[in-house]
Amino acid sequence: MSKAKKKPIFNVQKHSASRLHYDFRLEISGVLKSWAIPKGPSIDPAVKRLAVQVDDHDLDYADFEGVIGEGQYGGGPVLVWDTGWFEPILEDAATANSLLKKGILDFILHGHRLKGRFSLVKIKGKHRDWLLIKRHDLEAQRGVNITAESQASVLTGRTLDDLRKLAESGMLPHHRCS
Repeated sequence: MSKAKKKPIFNVQKHSASRLHYDFRLEISGVLKSWAIPKGPSIDPAVKRLAVQVDDHDLDYADFEGVIGEGQYGGGPVLVWDTGWFEPILEDAATANSLLKKGILDFILHGHRLKGRFSLVKIKGKHRDWLLIKRHDLEAQRGVNITAESQASVLTGRTLDDLRKLAESGMLPHHRCS
């Protein structure tokens, strides 16, 4: 009997650190390749979102939801805004990692909120700057601001304010980044 191949995960964490942003993560080569998206992802193909590549994260971080302690890197509440799996669109012998190195990765997201085809495209001349673009498909929705419409965690239904209040009351432990 053959072993079923595990589907690579993606997630988006809404993070209120020094500034509110969304961390977009794709499981590639055993880690979560990560981009900070200041305005959050869009499901409108006319809207291109800046995505600043940040350090890779361990796979264990994918379902983290809580509050990173004050004074720690990234201090503030974090919730899982979306999660699911993704299919990289590969040609020939390419891998997702090799396509990232070339500066363009097309993929299909299968999430609670984000669905369909997207692309990450590196901005020429910029070291860490990319664009996250929703492609035209049946899941695209012109004029819809998905981040304004969907505020809560897909895992717990909590908002960033809920997490903050739980942490302040001592009912939610603070997470320490190492």
